[in-house]
Amino acid sequence: MRKTIWVIAAALLLSNCKKEVSPTHNAVVNRTTQQQDSAETVSKAIDSTSRKEAKIETFDFITELCTNKGYFDSNTYSRREIEDTYKLWFNHGGISLSTPSVFKPQDLYKVRREKDAILAKLDADFLKSKKNLENLVVVKNPYWQNIKSAYLKMLKQDYQKNKIQIESFSNPSVLLNNSFTKNCRNYAKALNGSDAEIMEEWRKLRGEMSKRNGNPAKVMRDFESNAQSADWKDFATADLITFGWGNCANQDVERPLHDEKMNKQFESLFTKTDSECDEP
Repeated sequence: MRKTIWVIAAALLLSNCKKEVSPTHNAVVNRTTQQQDSAETVSKAIDSTSRKEAKIETFDFITELCTNKGYFDSNTYSRREIEDTYKLWFNHGGISLSTPSVFKPQDLYKVRREKDAILAKLDADFLKSKKNLENLVVVKNPYWQNIKSAYLKMLKQDYQKNKIQIESFSNPSVLLNNSFTKNCRNYAKALNGSDAEIMEEWRKLRGEMSKRNGNPAKVMRDFESNAQSADWKDFATADLITFGWGNCANQDVERPLHDEKMNKQFESLFTKTDSECDEP
């Protein structure tokens, strides 16, 4: 009998000592559950967005030998971005700087007479091209943004170089101190030197030109004939600025490399491209 009483007492003691769950613990559990539910909701929303169906549009464009129809996802790129990136890729963003060519004394005299008008047009062309480039809304990725910046830099350098060159036909001293003359100092020095220095550098230039020409003998015959004329110095000035300093300085203009990488970057904007091409 006594043994039975001890067993019942022990059972009651264990029942009373059973650990109670606090209200704080319940709140933590509920909050954790709510956070998990919220995370699952966000995850489902992201999955839904990632599975968003592509909205395909077409863009017609031309290349050297082909007419093309590109298919692009307008959820990824806008039509304006595709159009303007094409302009940058195919037309260099519409850059156009117009300056007259000077190959002979008559060209030289004309540029000297019309220098102010030529420089004014160059300024206007530069501002127009700069605005066109800046207003292009190209694809928002680092590659095309960098290409746009590179074309703006090229435009500014081309403008500065062309301005110096036009001014130099009337005043060759402008060739002595500028950012383009570092590798072309021999031409600048000769054009601001004695007649003997001009003749020597001119002969050297014509010799180099003859090596790259299909008819080298004619290049040197023309030189010998012009060197004997009364206006030989004007022939020399035209050659030394146009073919000498001008071609040399042109190599220092930083131009974006329009290579296979750029072509592939443009092609990658489309899910597919249909092309009809003429035989080269």
